[in-house]
Amino acid sequence: MRDCWQFVKKYPFSILCIALVWVLSLIPFFPETPLDDVQFIDKWTHLVMYGGTCSVIWIEYIKAHHRVLPKGGKMKLFLWAWLAPILMSGLLELLQEYATSTRNGEWFDFAANSLGVTLGAVFGIILMAISTARRG
Repeated sequence: MRDCWQFVKKYPFSILCIALVWVLSLIPFFPETPLDDVQFIDKWTHLVMYGGTCSVIWIEYIKAHHRVLPKGGKMKLFLWAWLAPILMSGLLELLQEYATSTRNGEWFDFAANSLGVTLGAVFGIILMAISTARRG
């Protein structure tokens, strides 16, 4: 239980972003907005939602660790900050398609999510390089 609390203390915004992604992905409907007329607004939303979440994960990782990428850290960071959000995205798209009657899973949504995660990871890698250079 103590490890769980430590994790929550290190990654509060990441946890919040992930929870919001789940809620927004599984609520039955969205109200109409003036942005509905923007071409591909749904895909842009997916890209920003996952890119933002992934960026927050990287930022909190860098903030929480004095030594960025300690031994074995590269693989852990790859799994939790890149692969896990992509797998979560795929799971949510499958749940939308097969477990809800009001939402549809789409391959293009999955592609937008994956692109967002990848862009967030690129941002995180750049931020980590800057942070590492500053720390000496």
